[in-house]
Amino acid sequence: MSVLVTGGAGYIGSHMVWRLLDGGEDVVVLDRLSTGFEWAVPREAELVIGDAGDPECLARVFAAHAIEAVIHFAGSIVVPESVTDPLGYYLNNTAKTRTLLEACVKAGMANFIFSSTAAVYGTPASVPVREDAALRPESPYGMSKLMIEYMLHDVAAAHPMRYSALRYFNVAGADPAGRTGQSTENATHLIKVATQAALSKRPSMDVYGTDYPTADGTCIRDYIHVTDLVEAHYLALAHLREGGNNLVANCGYGRGYSVLEVVEAVKSASGHDFPVHLADRRPGDAVTIVADSSRLKEALQWAPRYDDLNRIVSDALAWEAALQRRNAK
Repeated sequence: MSVLVTGGAGYIGSHMVWRLLDGGEDVVVLDRLSTGFEWAVPREAELVIGDAGDPECLARVFAAHAIEAVIHFAGSIVVPESVTDPLGYYLNNTAKTRTLLEACVKAGMANFIFSSTAAVYGTPASVPVREDAALRPESPYGMSKLMIEYMLHDVAAAHPMRYSALRYFNVAGADPAGRTGQSTENATHLIKVATQAALSKRPSMDVYGTDYPTADGTCIRDYIHVTDLVEAHYLALAHLREGGNNLVANCGYGRGYSVLEVVEAVKSASGHDFPVHLADRRPGDAVTIVADSSRLKEALQWAPRYDDLNRIVSDALAWEAALQRRNAK
């Protein structure tokens, strides 16, 4: 039996593939390589280059492999881009996931793990935010993910499928063993951008919005190490295999840092002071969002190992430096 990882050549997906292989799983990766990299997929996994929204491709994958679980990472993730291209996000995220779910139902696939997002909450009325908080996405990105959660609920009610929807807060860092990390040069993740500036891969960086109602005027986010995040997925897979109930859970640490605090942490860890330009707010950005991950800890016995901003930044810097050396060859 195999686990299908969509988007497994990308940032979080490649970490998931390594974790599954470390656990002795057979892994099939489906990725169209729009933002992922073929070299990021371990040789022990089988890579199928294709689109998770292509029904013919999916039919071939399910026919060729005994797929017992799907972990779905493929999708578009840039909040401001979703505001200017909502139809693109509803196509690539929502509509294509509907096609994937249909293929799963036809194949009798039992276990589905979905990478959702804290963007389904918008700006919550209180923090830390619990899973039962009001769902008020402030961007098409957040809405596209919430629509998928609704689809999962309905599909699981109508068919013998169980699911976990894990709502990510801000994912950062890299594999502590140095096997993979965030490799997209034009990625918009704050820590990725800051580490590139620290290593002079960018001349400077921008901070969007300095007039928010926070201590320093910049947005506050809950940053989670990618290794702790994929461990939550691994535990969710075990939970579903053991017949556990459907699960919707936050993935974060319950501690928020402002944009400027993160920038200072990168400067401190790198020993390099780089220019930071203060810019206007971006559309779709929530003010403050911090996770209450009690449900994840209670349901899956999830115990984070890398709950430290300095560790997250250090691992991200180490990967960015390794990537710089790799690309220089």
